[in-house]
Amino acid sequence: MITELLSAVFLLAGCFFMLVAALGVFRMPDLLTRMHATTKSGVLGAGLIMVAAMLFFSESSVTLKALAVMAFTTLTSPIAAHTIGRAGYFIGVPLWHKTVKDELKGRYDEENHVLNSSNQPPKDPKNNVK
Repeated sequence: MITELLSAVFLLAGCFFMLVAALGVFRMPDLLTRMHATTKSGVLGAGLIMVAAMLFFSESSVTLKALAVMAFTTLTSPIAAHTIGRAGYFIGVPLWHKTVKDELKGRYDEENHVLNSSNQPPKDPKNNVK
């Protein structure tokens, strides 16, 4: 009885965070903030749902699979978000008009797709988004 109640609480919490991730897609103004909202809330929501499954079924095979899903989403979501963000920056997806800084401006070689990560200042000293 208590494990069913606990699993229901974890399931509802996970569904709440998944809903927050879905709302972040609609409410956030640009690609980078949408990715931030979906990555953070999505991984937390999926993890809580997996914890609910582990508690409810209480079997070693389900627990092992749920832990594998949690590890996989935790490891791959930041990498996927980074890749999507880099691709969006490369093709010229505009930043939100209220964005204060563009850290990559002047450091990203668009011909070779190489990031100049040295400590040299960027070409634009103000580094403002226009």
